[in-house]
Amino acid sequence: MTTLVLDERDPIAPDTVSERQADDTVASLMQPVVGTCAPRLTVQEATETLREQVRNAFITYLYIVDGQNRLLGLVVMREMLLATPDTLLEEIMIADPFALREDMLLDDALTAALHKHFPVYPVVDDHYRLVGLVRGPELFANRAIELSAQAGEMVGVEKEERLFTPLSTSLKLRHPWLQVNLLTAFVAAAVVGVFEDTLSRLVILAVFLPVMAGQTGNTGCQALAVALRGMTLGEVKAESAGHLVRKEGVLGFANGLLVGLTAGAGMYAYALLQGEADPVRFGLVVLVSMVLACTISGIAGALIPLTLKRLGADPATASSIFLTTMSDVASMGVFLGLATLLL
Repeated sequence: MTTLVLDERDPIAPDTVSERQADDTVASLMQPVVGTCAPRLTVQEATETLREQVRNAFITYLYIVDGQNRLLGLVVMREMLLATPDTLLEEIMIADPFALREDMLLDDALTAALHKHFPVYPVVDDHYRLVGLVRGPELFANRAIELSAQAGEMVGVEKEERLFTPLSTSLKLRHPWLQVNLLTAFVAAAVVGVFEDTLSRLVILAVFLPVMAGQTGNTGCQALAVALRGMTLGEVKAESAGHLVRKEGVLGFANGLLVGLTAGAGMYAYALLQGEADPVRFGLVVLVSMVLACTISGIAGALIPLTLKRLGADPATASSIFLTTMSDVASMGVFLGLATLLL
């Protein structure tokens, strides 16, 4: 993972950024911080903390912060899977991880993250304090909005809101999607609630949920980016839409199988370390879940923008909301469902 290098400010007036609209900065896409831990916490202690947090939030990485909430590093879930229970988080964390600055212009943030393709990006302030998180699909969708605005006639979409758009019009354009986002968040939370007994009985699953979510989200995000780019360039037409959906479904299956083999091996090793009676079955559940969830997410990433366009909605604005929900439900629902049946 690349070390963060804060961009030097432009050689202009210090208040230039503050004069720009908040909607043009990373802060406009931020979500609350979840999954923070102290560096001296052990893997076992972090697992217990994670077990409680995943019931209320979707966690992809653990963020290691000091007493002033400064970002020291992050822990990828596969490192926790392979570590012993008494290992300190600071021993397995990635120090100085790639992060975005909250006052960074979105164009600059998109350029910085262009080749990263992380499911979630930490956001820091000028003092390197962790202030929020930005999900990868949100950045992709934002880029798609800019592209579709430049070639709106190709996809039937125009960038309706501008700097001097009346307040009432801006509220009308934005608020309905926030209500939809709230509803979809309830759906994802309900999936975890359905399998609460399984999570309570098998704590090991709580550690692996973020791994499933991250891979599934990335698969859908990549499919969404390809679909939106094709729509913007006029490559996706009625006769080629089916090909796009099939292609992304097959890619999701193939990527899910390859990643699932690695993830299944990791789960097998972790289950063995934890003394589970049947570690092979744990690994098999992860493998099958990864294949199914990535396939679903890949199809959703291609199908959602096509469906929204047909219904007359802006695919660039709304796709990430539905894709995030579909990815979350697919990863958690399939994984916990199979675990309930087989473990």
